[in-house]
Amino acid sequence: MTIPASLLDANLNSLPLIHKGKVRDIYDIDDKHMLIVTTDRLSAFDVILPDPIPGKGIVLNEVSNFWFEKLAHLIPNQLSKLTLNQVLDDEKDCQRLEKRGIIVKKLKPLPIEAIVRGYLIGSGWKDYQKSGQVCGIQLPENLQQASQLSEPLYTPSTKAAVGDHDENISYAETIQLLGEDLAKQVRDISLTLYKTAAQYALERNIIIADTKFEFGLDNNGVLHLIDEVLTPDSSRFWDAKEYKVGTSPASFDKQIVRDYLETLDWDKTNPGPTLPAEIANKTAAKYREAQTLLTE
Repeated sequence: MTIPASLLDANLNSLPLIHKGKVRDIYDIDDKHMLIVTTDRLSAFDVILPDPIPGKGIVLNEVSNFWFEKLAHLIPNQLSKLTLNQVLDDEKDCQRLEKRGIIVKKLKPLPIEAIVRGYLIGSGWKDYQKSGQVCGIQLPENLQQASQLSEPLYTPSTKAAVGDHDENISYAETIQLLGEDLAKQVRDISLTLYKTAAQYALERNIIIADTKFEFGLDNNGVLHLIDEVLTPDSSRFWDAKEYKVGTSPASFDKQIVRDYLETLDWDKTNPGPTLPAEIANKTAAKYREAQTLLTE
């Protein structure tokens, strides 16, 4: 497979830049639409690294689009019917951003992230070891690291400003933020989306240990799925054939980069260190492997 040229920055001059995130550049089109470009930037420990992961943005974009389509019968999503050629005059820009750029509807994003956990890992495992709970939810005793939970947990968090960390909040706090009806709708659809996707992925030897969904409202108050969906950046994917309770299973994501950075004398603040080509290419291959297993 030919790896496309890396893209660290969308560098579009024909549209106004609204927001530059860790991975995505968002541009204004009109009062109803925005352009989202998924770059090859990678952040680790909340620092954007100077080197791209070749083709990572294309993988994230294509995996998200795959899930948007697959889950469209459950909830409307942000995708519009417009194409790059309809909003960009420069043919070179269209070619450069092909497979990376999507035109989405302008929606009002909700101030929470909807996190669903199907397995006991990461911060949830640390939580459980201290208190027997995950985000205030009591769990059975004697669970091990990476244990599958009897039912997936909905553990929402606030959306932090850039540079800050998201904070876990209770379901009661989401009711205060969103109102009871919308809070319940977000919780229920998040669990449905997770269960539907997890069952599909497991048939392809991928365990979705946990994931994060984001939602927005249109002018009629209709809930839409937005941002990215069930990608290796927003989810923890494990190889079902390698999965073993009591361990921390390897994931299809930037763990290779994190493990490498832990070997360096780096204080985890800007600027981030450069990555050896071998680490960047191994990470890119992991992302592509997840895409292949899920979508082909």
